[in-house]
Amino acid sequence: MKRKIITLCGSTKFQKAFEEWNARLTLQGHVVLSVGVFGHSAKIPPTELQKQLLDKVHLAKIDLSDEIFVLDVDGYIGPSTRNEINYATNQDKKVRYLSQEHPGWSEQDCQYC
Repeated sequence: MKRKIITLCGSTKFQKAFEEWNARLTLQGHVVLSVGVFGHSAKIPPTELQKQLLDKVHLAKIDLSDEIFVLDVDGYIGPSTRNEINYATNQDKKVRYLSQEHPGWSEQDCQYC
């Protein structure tokens, strides 16, 4: 198996999903890039300036990646995630979706978080 660099994308309200899929993909031998701040789940929203900076940093992670894995828990894709998907697509990155690969998965199915 070829080791890939994979960036996790999705709403930061799904912190457990990020932790779970970071662990699962890492245990498969991949290099996983994730979000650095969970503003939604921690209920500490970033300022507008911080949000812009975080968005730019996350796009830079996508630049480094072979693919992105969209954590569309319950089918949810918000505007920031939609922007990341469009960016990845425009950069010819492979886009994978949790809902397609693991239909019905929810944070209650976590094994590592």
